[in-house]
Amino acid sequence: MFLDLYEEVPLAALNYLTAECNYGGRVTDDKDRRTLTTAVRNIYCAGILQDGFFLNASGSYRVPIDELQSHEATVDYVRQWPLMPSPDVFGFNDNADITKDLKEVAQTLTTVLITQSAGGGGAGAKSFDEIMMEMSKDIVAKLPPNFDMEVAMKRYPVRYDECKNTVICQELAKFNKLLDRVRGSLQTLQKAVKGLVVMDAALEGLSKNMLNNQTPLLWMKVSYPSLKPLSSYIAELLERLDFFQHWLDDGPPTVFQMPNFFFVQAFMTGVMQNFARKYTIPIDTIEFDFAFLGAAPTAAPEDGAYTHGLYIEGARMNDQLKLDEALPKVLFSPMCIIVLKPCEADKLSKYPHYACPCYRTTDRRGVLATTGHSSNFVMFIRVPTDHTPEHWITAGAAMFNSLAD
Repeated sequence: MFLDLYEEVPLAALNYLTAECNYGGRVTDDKDRRTLTTAVRNIYCAGILQDGFFLNASGSYRVPIDELQSHEATVDYVRQWPLMPSPDVFGFNDNADITKDLKEVAQTLTTVLITQSAGGGGAGAKSFDEIMMEMSKDIVAKLPPNFDMEVAMKRYPVRYDECKNTVICQELAKFNKLLDRVRGSLQTLQKAVKGLVVMDAALEGLSKNMLNNQTPLLWMKVSYPSLKPLSSYIAELLERLDFFQHWLDDGPPTVFQMPNFFFVQAFMTGVMQNFARKYTIPIDTIEFDFAFLGAAPTAAPEDGAYTHGLYIEGARMNDQLKLDEALPKVLFSPMCIIVLKPCEADKLSKYPHYACPCYRTTDRRGVLATTGHSSNFVMFIRVPTDHTPEHWITAGAAMFNSLAD
């Protein structure tokens, strides 16, 4: 039946129809759709009808040959396949095994933390209250004062020709709100430990999160997305605050650290608006073109922006500034400097590339917005490569603003 259908229906159409019939579940956006289509294409292909066709790159799994005339012979043939499939069966890099193991360990430790008691230690050990007081005082002492919004608005007023002025003021306001929440909750927690205020459910959750080195849910309600533990979250927060303090004091940087933005889409829109207003072009006809640099530039570009700070999983940038296979045991590779170059949509440069999705965190998921994209999704970055796009889609190659450790 399949042979008759294969002869009558074009293979590309058959692949498309089969992939499109799948909906719901984990297929929620266009990234899921293209992954599913690529996976189906590996099955609905001319090679699948050939004896000994490789089902994976290493050839450890192959299509049974015609000489196997009986059911028992075919079963015996299948039993010769490895019992434990390697990552390349699914198109992944060998590092995928490490990622899987780390995730399983993290889930186990999370379960243990949930079930552990809040009892004190042995003789001479610090009490729970003492630990909370020390941690909260240490974090509060590290936090800088809030940004002076009056100074920020005087130095970076609203200007028609420089939309990034609006971006920095919006970012500073968001970070001030986060600083107020972090500093205020920790100071209230100190009072609760001393018995000066009531220890309510929110403060109780804050103390438990801190004890387990987890970023408090109380902060995440006004925070940028982050999967980091508490210690790493505070270090990242201080790094972001330092970046914007230098911007406020010394002017816009030559290279913008993309992960430091509270809302990176606003920065990207500001770059596009500057270009559109400079050349009087409708902004809805503009898209980002990309260039990749191996060395840090010394001056800002005439149009667009230099960005840095992203990480890539499932691949890496090689010395020729092309997407290549990830190095063994290197789960996340630093991305080179990326140039965001606004241009008219019909003038985008053409080169063999992979449309690499960029996410804010490694979760690769979020609330589905009205645009059809996840709220965790930033944009597609067209990265040059000598491999086919399907190779990287199957490998799950993606970029991230923030890692989970």
